[in-house]
Amino acid sequence: MTSNNASSLFRSCEMTHFKLYIPLEIAQQTVAEFGELGLVEFRDVNVNAFQRTFVNEIRRLDEMERKLRFLQLQMSKSEIQPKVPLQQLYYSRTRTQNEIDLMEERLNEHEQRLIQMNNSQASLNKRFLELTELRHVLRETTSFFESSIRHGSIDSLNSPNHTEGAHLLSSGAPPPIDDTHEAIERGESSSLNFVAGVISRQRMGIFERILFRALRGNLYMNYAEISEAIIDPITDEPTSKNVFCIFAHGKELLAKIKKICESLGATIYPVDERGDKRRLDALDVISRIEDLKQVLDNTKGAKRVELLKVADQSEIWENIILREKSIYYCLNFFQQSEGNKKSLIAEGWCPTESISAIKYALSGVTERTGSTVAPLFNEHPTHRTPPTYHRLNKFTQCFQDIVDAYGIATYQEVNPGLFTIITFPFLFAVMFGDFGHGVIMTLFAAWVCYSEKTLATKRWGEIWDMFFGGRYIILLMGLFSCYTGLLYNDVFSLAFNVYGSGWSFHGKDNSTGKYYGVYEKTYPFGIDPVWHKSDNYLLFSNSYKMKQAIILGVMQMSFGISLNVFNYNHFNKKISIYLEFLPQIIFLLSIFGYLVFMILFKWLTVWDGYNPPGLLNTLIYMFLSPGTVDPSEQLYTGQATVQTILLLIAFCCIPIMLFAKPYYLWKEHQRIRGQGYDQAARSSMESAPGSHDVEELHSEEHFEFSDIMVHQVIHTIEFCLGAISNTASYLRLWALSLAHAQLSEVIWEMVMENAMEYGVIGIIIGFGVWFQLTCGILILIEGLSAFLHALRLHWVEFQNKFYGGEGRKFLPFSFAKIAEEHRSGEN
Repeated sequence: MTSNNASSLFRSCEMTHFKLYIPLEIAQQTVAEFGELGLVEFRDVNVNAFQRTFVNEIRRLDEMERKLRFLQLQMSKSEIQPKVPLQQLYYSRTRTQNEIDLMEERLNEHEQRLIQMNNSQASLNKRFLELTELRHVLRETTSFFESSIRHGSIDSLNSPNHTEGAHLLSSGAPPPIDDTHEAIERGESSSLNFVAGVISRQRMGIFERILFRALRGNLYMNYAEISEAIIDPITDEPTSKNVFCIFAHGKELLAKIKKICESLGATIYPVDERGDKRRLDALDVISRIEDLKQVLDNTKGAKRVELLKVADQSEIWENIILREKSIYYCLNFFQQSEGNKKSLIAEGWCPTESISAIKYALSGVTERTGSTVAPLFNEHPTHRTPPTYHRLNKFTQCFQDIVDAYGIATYQEVNPGLFTIITFPFLFAVMFGDFGHGVIMTLFAAWVCYSEKTLATKRWGEIWDMFFGGRYIILLMGLFSCYTGLLYNDVFSLAFNVYGSGWSFHGKDNSTGKYYGVYEKTYPFGIDPVWHKSDNYLLFSNSYKMKQAIILGVMQMSFGISLNVFNYNHFNKKISIYLEFLPQIIFLLSIFGYLVFMILFKWLTVWDGYNPPGLLNTLIYMFLSPGTVDPSEQLYTGQATVQTILLLIAFCCIPIMLFAKPYYLWKEHQRIRGQGYDQAARSSMESAPGSHDVEELHSEEHFEFSDIMVHQVIHTIEFCLGAISNTASYLRLWALSLAHAQLSEVIWEMVMENAMEYGVIGIIIGFGVWFQLTCGILILIEGLSAFLHALRLHWVEFQNKFYGGEGRKFLPFSFAKIAEEHRSGEN
C-alpha cells in the first residue's frame, strides 16, 4: 500500500466542485472520456425534469435494447451462446450517429426476420399438432370399429389388447356396433352417431363425470391413451393426451357433447364412418406429416442460421447500447446555455488531486475531434457538502466495505477503514485462535487470491460472491488465527511441546493420585503445553482470556476516543478537545484504565505463600466503599488513596462533560450578539478556537440553549453508560474463544479418539467425519459467528467513539462500474 493510499484511507480525498462548459458538437465525446477516466461525479442541474435535452435519444436506445433482448431470448431458447469478441477495444470507443443508425437498421432486420420465422414456425407447429392428433384419432377409431366387428358386440370394446376404457351409460342399450357398421357399408343411415377427438389426460376424469351428469348416462364412450408425448406449440412443452370416441342417439345429444368438449379444451376431429375412407384419410395424414416435418426442419435451420449471425454481434451491440445510454443519461444532467444553446453547462465533483488529469483528458478530446472550441473547466466554490471518496485497491476495498456498511464517512473525517485492516482480523483471531483451523482458512484464501483472475468470472451464487469479495479479509483472518493459535498452543485442540515444558515433575501424591512439580522456567512463546493436561486448565484459560479481553477492549476504546483529536483539529473544533475529549479519556482511564493496570500488576507480581486478590471485588468495592481496602485484597501499598483520587477524578469529569461545552457556546453566542452579527464579528468568530461549533449553531434561526443542553446530557449519559457496557461487551472475545476451544476438543475426543480404537479403517473413516465436522462447524459456522462478533465490536464499541458516518459516497461516472453493475444485475 502506497503512502497516498494510506493517507486517503485515514481521511477522504479532498474534493473540488467544478463547472464545465462543453460545446454541443463534442459533448458526447467529452462525456465518454469522463466515463473512461472514472473520476468525475456529475450533478443534475436541471430544475425541471421536462428540460432534459436527450430524451428522444434514450427512448431510441431503449427500443434498440428491447429488440436486442428479444434476439437474446431467441438465442437462449435455441441454446446458442453469444460469442465474446476477441478485441474488447472494438466497442470501447464512442459511436458516430451513422454507426448507431446502421446498428438500429440491422437490429430491425434481424427482428423482423425472426418474427416472421416464429410466426411461420408457430403455424406449422400448430398444423403439425393437429395432424398428429388426427393420425392417432384415425388409428384408434379404426381399431375400435375393427374390434367391434370381430367380436360382434359392444362388450368386445373392452379388449385387453388396448389401453382403453369404455362406458355404456344408457338406460336402453344402443344397437350393436357390427349392425351399425353393416348399415353404414350399405349406405343406410343409423340412429347411432359418434364424436371423436383428443383431450388432455389430466382432464379425462372431469370430462367423464361431466358427460355422465349432463347426458344422464345416455352415451357410450371409449378412450385410449396416446403413447407418445405431444409438444404443445404454445408452451413448447410435452403434454400427455387421450383419444376419445363418444356414441350417442340424436343430434341434440351430439351437439351437447361438442359443447362440453369445447369447454374443457378438447379438440374434435371429423372422422368418416366408412372404414375404407378412414384408411385413405390416415394414409393422407401420414404423407402430409412427412411433408410438414421437412418444412419445419428447413424453418428451424434458417432460424438457427439467423441467430448465429446475431450471436457474433450481440455482445458488441449490448455494450454499445449500454455505453451510449449511460452517456445520454449523463448528458441529461447538463443544462443548455442561454441564447444560442450551442453549449452545455455541467456541474459536479472531482478529487482535487485529479484536476490535472481531467484537464489533460479534455485537451485530448479537443485534439481528436478537431474542435475549434475546447471545453472549459473551472473550479466553482459552493457551500454544498462534498461527497466522500477514498482511493482503494482490491486489497483495501473489502475492509472499506465493512466500514461503509455502518455508514459512509462524513467528508474529511477520520476513516476507521485504515485501522480495520489490522484490528478486524486480529479481534476475529482472538475468538477463533487455533493454528490448525487458521491454516485451513489461510490455504483456502490463498488459493482464491492466487486464482482470482480465473475465479472472478465464475458465477456460483451469492455465498460464493461474498467469499470471493472478502478473500483478503479471510486471508488475514487465517494468518492472525495461526498466530493466536500458537499463543494459545491450540492445534485442532491439541498442544505441541516445541520448546520443552517449564514444569519439572518430582512425583505423585498417593492420597490424591495427582502429580506434583515445580515451575522452573518460562515457556518461550505461548502457553506451556502442560496446562492442557492439568485439571485446572479451564480455570487458568478462563482467567487469562477474560483479562486479555478487558485489556484489548480498553485499548481499542481509548484509541477510538483519541481519534477524535484528529477530527476536532481538522474541523477547527479545538475547544472540543478540552471540553469533550479530555474529560472522556480521563473518565475512561480512571476506571477501566486502572482495571487494566491492576491486571498487569497482578500478572507481573509473584504471589508466593498466599492467594492473589480478586480484581472484580476490588473494582466493586472501589465504588461501594471508597477509601478502604481489605488487607487480604490489597495489591500494593497506598491502594486506597489511589483509588479514592481516581474515583474523584472520574466523578469530576461528569459535570465537565455535561455543562462545559453548552456554557462555552452560550457565552460565545452572547458575545457575538453583543457585536451585532457584523462582518467583523463573523471573521473573529471564524478565527476563534472552536469557532466551527458556534458557526454551526448560528446557521439556525435561533440559538436554543435548552436544545444544546438536552443534546449534551444525552451524549454524556450515553458515553458514561457505554463505557461500562462496551467494556463488558469485549468479554465476547473470551466467551467465543472458550467455546471454540471446547467444541474443537469435544469433536476430537468423540470422533478421532474413538476411531483410533478400531484400527486403520476406523482412523480413515473417523478422519473423514472429523474433517467434515471441522470444516462445517468449527470453520464455517464458528468462523461466521466470530466474524459477526468482530463486526459488532468495530461498529458499536470502536467506531461510535469518533465516527459519524453521515456522509454521501462519491459515485463517479465510470463505464467500468456501469458494466460491472450490469453484469451483476444479469446474474
